[in-house]
Amino acid sequence: GPFISYVLPEIKRIGSMDLADEVLDQITSPELIVKIFIDWQDERLSARIEYHYGDIIIDPFAPDSPDVTENKQILIRDREKEQVIMKVIEGTPFKYNGKECYIEGEEDTFDFLFISVPRLEEKAEIYMSGGVRSLILPQQYSPVTRIDMDRGGNLLEISFDMEGIEGEEVRNILQSVVEKKKFYRLPNGSFLSLEDEGFQTIDRLFSELHMNKAQLKEGVMTLPVYRGLQVDEIMNGTNHIARFGKKFRRFIQDLKNPDTLDYEVPTTLNATMRDYQQYGFQWLKTMANYRLGGILADDMGLGKTLQGISYLLSEQMEKGEEKVPSLVVCPASLVYNWKSEFEKFAPDLDVIVIYGAPEERISLLQEGKPDVFITSYPLLRQDLEYYEKIDFDSLILDEAQAIKNHLTKTAQAVKQIKAGRRFAFSGTPIENSLDELWSIFDAILPGFFHNQKTFRNLDNEKIATMVRPFILRRVKQDVLKELPDKIETVYQSDLTKAQKELYLGYLEKIKQETKESIRTDGFDKSRMKILAGLTRLRQLCCHPSLFIENYTEASGKLEQLLEIIENAMENKRRLLVFSQFTGMLKIIREELDRVGIGYFYLDGKTPSKERVEMANRFNHGENNLFLISLKAGGTGLNLTGADTVILYDLWWNPAVEEQAAGRAHRMGQKNTVQVMRLVTRGTIEEKIYEMQQKKRELIEQVIQPGEGALASLSEEDIKEILGI
Repeated sequence: GPFISYVLPEIKRIGSMDLADEVLDQITSPELIVKIFIDWQDERLSARIEYHYGDIIIDPFAPDSPDVTENKQILIRDREKEQVIMKVIEGTPFKYNGKECYIEGEEDTFDFLFISVPRLEEKAEIYMSGGVRSLILPQQYSPVTRIDMDRGGNLLEISFDMEGIEGEEVRNILQSVVEKKKFYRLPNGSFLSLEDEGFQTIDRLFSELHMNKAQLKEGVMTLPVYRGLQVDEIMNGTNHIARFGKKFRRFIQDLKNPDTLDYEVPTTLNATMRDYQQYGFQWLKTMANYRLGGILADDMGLGKTLQGISYLLSEQMEKGEEKVPSLVVCPASLVYNWKSEFEKFAPDLDVIVIYGAPEERISLLQEGKPDVFITSYPLLRQDLEYYEKIDFDSLILDEAQAIKNHLTKTAQAVKQIKAGRRFAFSGTPIENSLDELWSIFDAILPGFFHNQKTFRNLDNEKIATMVRPFILRRVKQDVLKELPDKIETVYQSDLTKAQKELYLGYLEKIKQETKESIRTDGFDKSRMKILAGLTRLRQLCCHPSLFIENYTEASGKLEQLLEIIENAMENKRRLLVFSQFTGMLKIIREELDRVGIGYFYLDGKTPSKERVEMANRFNHGENNLFLISLKAGGTGLNLTGADTVILYDLWWNPAVEEQAAGRAHRMGQKNTVQVMRLVTRGTIEEKIYEMQQKKRELIEQVIQPGEGALASLSEEDIKEILGI
């Protein structure tokens, strides 16, 4: 019997075997049916396992299971299936004590009922007692997440409920979810599985958004508004039931589609904004409306300053009489550029530049009541204790790569400023590493990325998804159709203290000499002498060492130029820098050599062949900077490889400047060319520039461009320039 029972199935597997009829008549092989009977008593599961072959019942744990039936038939057992079943049972939390299989402990009981039973049901018939059935809920309760914004629109409010379960119990269930438990025992003893999609979504909500578990006790949880899009993304990626409130739905819609909003560009803005700039204005207003911050990361030359000014003007108009100042922080070289842009585009705004000696700056901060303060990063750092006392409406950090290293005092100072709405303007928010982005976000949306360690653990795709709504970036190629061929900007700088002393001294001397010369020799005969005096003053604006030996102090304009060049290099710009003074170009070359920036150089002495060769090399991408003497122009140089032209000093004749700008702005130029004129504040350069604008049409009619344009300057013009 046992021999046939065990051996026959094995032989059948590998071949065929002939058996005598009398043996065949004694063999029986009914189908195996496995039955498992489970009971629950005294917090303990027990199970009885039976193998059913027709009427024959076998206990798999019994030492001597029958191979021969009562009527002497030989039973052929399905040993293969029996082994499969045993393997599944061995994978369950069951223990065997010699008499029965049993399970103790909630964890093992849950695993058996919710993990093992579904697997066993594929192989066996499961019979559960009423006690066991009471452990399993007839239906899986699913949580509902409700999300809306608080009354002030400053916080997200999140609450959870479950049909048929009291609030206190719901909070206890969620506590188990965030503690990563697999189940929760309801008061009636049944197991609620916390492994379904609904509870797992809530777990993800807590872990990804670092939600405060302690708030669970209060029933309503709060999150900063900037988490809204993450909440939306987590909820929409699942079948979990979420109910979004009206305000929250509107918020998500606004953030995803700021162009559908209708914030009006102030009628008092003295500028016609391009479409993409209007979109930028709407974006800034949307972010501000929800007390959020962001990075305006438009390419250099697309008018970030104008977009910022239109936003600040709109904010102040909304506040009316209730004046809350805003703060613009930028590199020192751009402080007066911002000031002049405010004067040009938003003359209605009261703007104060915090500059000068420490006592002067402190007095302005303490007593000034403007709409906007403007200062530089170094001065903000020095005067931080006074800025900390002011609650600003908005903070704009221009060229925000200045705070890309979070360890610097500048970055730390910026983060101390109190402002409800915080924006960074930067064409290059990331230059070398993602840590730079973390530092900027830490300044504009504190807490958004938690700490740096958490940030570094995120993959790049996750970071990109999180930051996308808070960064607006357009490159020139995106908006080429809207751009003019050329964008012109005046950049103002200040004389340094040493420069100012020299300038005022020379100005007084030249004023006296001019008056005396005109009185004794007449205006026409004095013209060349006056020109020589004016040239000295222009050189002092450029750099006093152009004619003053042993001058070792700095030049405000040179510092500004070097800052602009550094910023342009970071923005991958390609520059032409023009000056009419070869001595000035020599000083610039020395500075560029010192910091290791490569360049081409061309002046009147450069042979024609060499000029063409350098121009070709530049247009093919070699070096990103070309220094050119303004007087060396006029030889048909084509430098369409450049996208930025800097006119270091003003020429009498705007036509010559136009020609210089035209070096880059030619047929075949695919980029919009940005032209920057550097003008020193409070000097004859300002006067010359104003006069240029008035007389542009007249001067452009002068056939021979050059200093000959001076012929069109009257005695009154000269007196106006010198302030006589």
